[in-house]
Amino acid sequence: MAEKLSKILADAPVRLEPLADHHLEPLRAACAEDQEIWDIYPVSMLDENFDKAIQSFHNTSNWVRFAVINSGTDTVVGMSNYINPDQTTKVTEIGGTYIAPSVRGSGFNGIMKKLMIDHAFACGFTRIEFRVDTRNKRSMAAVLKLGATHEGTLRKNRITWTNYVRDTAVFGLLKEEWSL
Repeated sequence: MAEKLSKILADAPVRLEPLADHHLEPLRAACAEDQEIWDIYPVSMLDENFDKAIQSFHNTSNWVRFAVINSGTDTVVGMSNYINPDQTTKVTEIGGTYIAPSVRGSGFNGIMKKLMIDHAFACGFTRIEFRVDTRNKRSMAAVLKLGATHEGTLRKNRITWTNYVRDTAVFGLLKEEWSL
């Protein structure tokens, strides 16, 4: 099932392409557009941390990674992932998402998530999870806007790259609830 997830998804102005080496330098530039946001991410994608993060990606086999492209400008503006897709339970998480400030607030994220959600459900998944640092109010609001349900908060469950011990809000979206 995970192999089926890795394909180009598009609905203007969003195009998701399986992350490849030719996306890395444009992704580095996109990540550098917001220096402050990385403090609320589990890992940093700035400066020398970018290379460390990419190396750790190569060592993780249970993620399906995408470069997020603004098809209007053919520019890499971020990344998103299916995390731990499990064909036995038919559950996957969508996360590790970053989009550049230039496309925030434009509906771009909603289109991107709709593409990913539609595709996961079409591939046989029946539940999608989102796990968000509770300090990231913008992401939590975006997930709720998709129709996901806040199912609880995991207290002090992850140490971020800044050594902050975060609380993680867990959201779930079932196939039968999906209507966007």
